[in-house]
Amino acid sequence: MTAPDYGRAFARLRDGCPTAWAAYTRHDFVRGLGDGTLPQAAFLHYLVQDYVFLVHFARAWSLGVVKAETLDEMKICARTVDALVNHEMALHVKTCAAAGIDEATLFSAKEEVANLAYTRYVMDAGVQGDFLDLIAALAPCCFGYGEIGLALASTAQADTPYAEWIATYADAEYQEVMIVVGEMFDRAILRRLGPDFEQTPRWAHLQNRFTTATELEVGFWDMGLRGA
Repeated sequence: MTAPDYGRAFARLRDGCPTAWAAYTRHDFVRGLGDGTLPQAAFLHYLVQDYVFLVHFARAWSLGVVKAETLDEMKICARTVDALVNHEMALHVKTCAAAGIDEATLFSAKEEVANLAYTRYVMDAGVQGDFLDLIAALAPCCFGYGEIGLALASTAQADTPYAEWIATYADAEYQEVMIVVGEMFDRAILRRLGPDFEQTPRWAHLQNRFTTATELEVGFWDMGLRGA
């Protein structure tokens, strides 16, 4: 399947780390979601940790409002926080509740090391860096899940128990949000670095941000499998 179009900047960053990106988007955890072989214990372990991750991820997107230079950037970051807190996290609550795990337990769950490493890396990128640093570190999760969702929607087994998870990220609403965020990222890059942004000294730094966050996504899937 052709990779979805989330903008020029994201495409260049993704193409700049093909090995890490493939390890992330074609991970055994992802394959298990598609063919239904992922143990439920691993999925629930992942969901609990991902709920905690999304709490910090929403805080990082909130930081985007602080780091933004335009009203457009502020609005998109604020809408993304709303989507995370009031929609995406709701799937985790619903799925875990069916397995006897309530929201209070989710919110108070102990973070595993892989989770700590990833969330604090993203927060540090935003606190120590600028708006572009932050978005480059956030991008692999946002766009990667969109790409994974679309890929699994076209290849997954019809009876996979993870169909609802797949549908969440393949859904037209999520995809539209990713297109909007990708367009915003392009505008932010052009505004700060100009049309030849790949030739600027900053680009290698942003690529490193993106690649590191992608590698941390691989570690997050690894953590999920260890919960089986």
